[in-house]
Amino acid sequence: MSGSSSSAQIRDFKIAKSEEDIGFYAGYVGSAFMFGRALTSVLWGMIADRYGRKPVILFGTIAVVVLNTLFGLSTNFWMAVSTRFLLGSLCGILGPMRAYASEVCRKEYQALAMSIISTSWGIGLVIGPAIGGYLAQPAEKFPNVFPAKSVFRRFPYLLPCLLISVFSLGVMVVACWLPETLHMHGENSKEYDIPYEALEAEENKTSKEELQRNEGSRHTSWSLLRNWPLISSIIVYCVFQLHDMAYTEIFSLWAISPWKFGGLNYSTADVGEVLALSGFGLLLFQLCLYPQVERICGPIVISRVGAVLSIILLSSYPFLAKLTGIILTILVDSASILKNVLAVSITTGLFLLQNRAVTQEQRGAANGISLSAMSLFKAMGPAAGGLIFSWAQKRQNASFLPGTHMVFFLLNVVEALGLLMTFKPFLAQPND
Repeated sequence: MSGSSSSAQIRDFKIAKSEEDIGFYAGYVGSAFMFGRALTSVLWGMIADRYGRKPVILFGTIAVVVLNTLFGLSTNFWMAVSTRFLLGSLCGILGPMRAYASEVCRKEYQALAMSIISTSWGIGLVIGPAIGGYLAQPAEKFPNVFPAKSVFRRFPYLLPCLLISVFSLGVMVVACWLPETLHMHGENSKEYDIPYEALEAEENKTSKEELQRNEGSRHTSWSLLRNWPLISSIIVYCVFQLHDMAYTEIFSLWAISPWKFGGLNYSTADVGEVLALSGFGLLLFQLCLYPQVERICGPIVISRVGAVLSIILLSSYPFLAKLTGIILTILVDSASILKNVLAVSITTGLFLLQNRAVTQEQRGAANGISLSAMSLFKAMGPAAGGLIFSWAQKRQNASFLPGTHMVFFLLNVVEALGLLMTFKPFLAQPND
């Protein structure tokens, strides 16, 4: 669900006392998912290291099918928050997928693999809200297709959630044919036509390896926490993710805000169109250009350049609201595409650093730690973004950074902090 459709949903719940408070409550709905994921990502990573990536991926897609549908059936604020929290807790798919992508191909293709993962995630961030913007409240937008007495009149946000759940069901079926990348010793060995002595020796070897794995799993988290190349890249990643999540929330709220509050006065359909174009541009860049750029510049340089350009770009956002017509449309679409390309390029580079800093046996847990930390920051992102936006709308006549100027200034402060942290001695690169 996009910030625009979430705002409409909060308005329908009638929990906000004023128009300016809607962003505050919408932020909490977005934060609930990330808070749930923060609590369980390490656990899902350890399960993926112990039992394989595939079982966690399959269970996660089932959770999306069930809980995303229930979110569309929410009739009050607390039901919406609860279903989002449970979805975040039970869908531990992202960490194992990142580990899977780094294992399924050789090192020279890891940039492409991580680019596909971050592109898929980034496109989800823009296409999902686009679907929400277009298909929310279908009985009002398409009365000829959805009659007044249909279920979509009673549950105006069910259609986009249902569509995503059906897509997730198809993904779950396809995932059944994924090969497992975690090396499980002894499971595929052929025991027939093997001498008894060799079979007994293999059984003893397997038992020792099992004991070593069990012993190692107890120390994995502690050893990972002492891995500074991993931890430093996770911290930098979390700062950038805090910025990106707050930006995602603020962009939609800003776009649908009236002109008198410094917004663009867009409809939810207009926001959906902008985000859909952003997803298409992001797909082209990440699949066609990013791997070549990463080989030339490296992931750290890409992250630094992306941060600098993001700061310059966001500084121009408050002035876009003064434009109208086709010029406004072209500039907003271009700025949104560029911002999402830069954000996902930074994310992809830090994904590469994290997975190169650990061995295969630790990747599930390492990505779990990364996701837990990132989810805590992302949980703060929508709530902080909504709170700051609501506060900024009440200070339109301030002498220092009035209205949305303050919003985008604070976003740039976070981005600048992430940029500074990409330099030594803070960020350490893993040894190849």
